[in-house]
Amino acid sequence: MAENQLPDSEFSLDQLQPLIDQMYSRKDEERGVEGTFMWFMEEVGELSAALREGTPEELAAEFADVLAWLATIANISGVDLREAVYQKYGRGCPGCGNLACSCGPEEKP
Repeated sequence: MAENQLPDSEFSLDQLQPLIDQMYSRKDEERGVEGTFMWFMEEVGELSAALREGTPEELAAEFADVLAWLATIANISGVDLREAVYQKYGRGCPGCGNLACSCGPEEKP
């Protein structure tokens, strides 16, 4: 296991943002939100390609990349992802308020 690497059993989404901050935010702060967002969008494009024709391993890696770049943008923007997600979705669907969404398929909550 690499130095300072978390064991698999202990890693959670709650730990993602500080981990990404430690690894990348200093460099990405220099690039700024706009430049970092462009890298994020490139990763979204790679995820799109993996969804169409990638292996399960490639798909998993692209999901991880997109999540990591999103965490970086949140870090340099001063947004706590855990808190933001909880505030928006922690009490149910923001559209209908139910835990299991009952909004119509044409609605975007």
